[in-house]
Amino acid sequence: MAIEWDRIGQPGLDRIVEALVHRMYEASASVEAVNGRGGDAGIDIKVSSGSRVRIFQLKYYPDGFPAGSYKGRRSSVKESFSRAMAHSPWEWVLVVPCTLTTPEREFVASLAAGQGVRVRVWDRAKLDGLMATHADLEASFTRNQLYDAAKVFGQEQAMLMGGLPDVHARVAGLGRQIDGLDDHWTVDFARQGETVVQTLRGKHPRAHEVSPVEFTVTGNGPWAPELTAAVRRSLGFGVPEEVVRPREAVQCLTVRGLEWLSGEHRDIEVRWRPVVAVPPGERGVDVVFLDGEQVTASYPGTLGHLGSGSIGRSVHVELPGGKLELLVPRGTGMPASMRFTFSLERLEPAAALRLLRMRQRIVTGGAFEVRTSVGTVGGGELPAESGAAHQEVAELRRYVEDLEVVQRHCEQYFPLPAELSPTDRIALRVARLLVDGQCVISPFLPRLSFTLSGGDSPGLRALLSGEQQSVRCSTEEFAVTLAGRRLRLGPVPSSFPVSPPSRRTDSGLWPLSMPVAVTGARSPCGPWTGNDSGCCCRTLRPAPNRPPCRLNYPASPNPADDA
Repeated sequence: MAIEWDRIGQPGLDRIVEALVHRMYEASASVEAVNGRGGDAGIDIKVSSGSRVRIFQLKYYPDGFPAGSYKGRRSSVKESFSRAMAHSPWEWVLVVPCTLTTPEREFVASLAAGQGVRVRVWDRAKLDGLMATHADLEASFTRNQLYDAAKVFGQEQAMLMGGLPDVHARVAGLGRQIDGLDDHWTVDFARQGETVVQTLRGKHPRAHEVSPVEFTVTGNGPWAPELTAAVRRSLGFGVPEEVVRPREAVQCLTVRGLEWLSGEHRDIEVRWRPVVAVPPGERGVDVVFLDGEQVTASYPGTLGHLGSGSIGRSVHVELPGGKLELLVPRGTGMPASMRFTFSLERLEPAAALRLLRMRQRIVTGGAFEVRTSVGTVGGGELPAESGAAHQEVAELRRYVEDLEVVQRHCEQYFPLPAELSPTDRIALRVARLLVDGQCVISPFLPRLSFTLSGGDSPGLRALLSGEQQSVRCSTEEFAVTLAGRRLRLGPVPSSFPVSPPSRRTDSGLWPLSMPVAVTGARSPCGPWTGNDSGCCCRTLRPAPNRPPCRLNYPASPNPADDA
């Protein structure tokens, strides 16, 4: 609906032109509308772009400014132009809501004589063209005109003059109209920019059985491999994931089955997603692993989805921190496929261990089933995975087991740390082995030394004989720090290997008969010689003659096999 320029008055003209100028120039220039109540100095709207200034003068002369009538209009235009020249504009624009005659245009053009300024006119034709270009502005300024017309037909609400409540009422009313088209199906709709999204939705779980709807998608060109796989999962097994066929890949969508929906649709994007379905009362399941008829392991879970398609069924099981997705073909002899995903983030070690043990079962391969209280809903035979997969999960499980044992011993429970440095990992391994009653090599105990006083004793002679000896002591509080927590294991007895001073007599003994040579001499304790390094920590539960065990962690100290 066009602007009725001869009815809007000067205030209406001012508002519309101000909005137009802002829309056209504000992205690249500064736009300022001047309130003329105190005198506008020849400026109604000023547009500044660097050193260039553009001045707009708005005159509400719907009948123009002919020379023989409406005396004073031309003088007013000339006076406004003269005041504007004080600002040295690059361009001066006269805006009038009428179609100028040739003499009127010549009058405006003559104003620029000798001024060095470009003069232009926005008349009615120019204004109509600009409003057509910016149709949303035209619509906003013609709402009152449309409202007056709408009141005649009793359609005030259709114009949304009440704001958002009217929007809600109109959308809800339209939805009720659509709901009444069919007993089994309805269409949900949404507007996203200039795109209208329509979603077909069943009113009840058996809508597809009572009133089937058939869709045929005719594509353009071959499908990408990932799209082919997604379509197979979705339509073949009923996996509840969205499949998107982009607009450029759809030649035509044909719908059959509902009279009000049937037909061919072109230039559209097609999306579909099977409904997530869970039989009532069948939420609890067990994932069991079998050796023949014998159950070797069983893990509880929650049935998240049980779907069906043209090839077979899909089963989704939710686990704390993980998800199992199973595709089970209907044909005999066709193998089932399983995808097991999990995250150990924010899980305590006990819960994480359950996921890792299940992962080890899957990596090992073999028969499995998903069982509910009324029977088996899926299962199959898993192939064994590579040795690298076995090693990866075994190392991760060993780390989590170490943390679980130490947490339980110290009675401090917390989720798995986001990361542990190699040093922290070795310290955790040492702590776990000590809790298990093992004797371990620790690189973290301090290096000790002692000073010889000059006295003699059999024990001292044994230490200085050149044979490997050790000094034993007890640590009152052995602790490790992980994830900002200090985990105290308790007192730990320790032994330190002794390396005697190198100066000896021909008999192999240090000359203890020479006190001056002995007093003040220092002898270090540790490190181990040969393949070993660090200090030997005795177990929390001491046992005689127990050899140090291996840490079995890369870059950690491991005693020799014959230690």
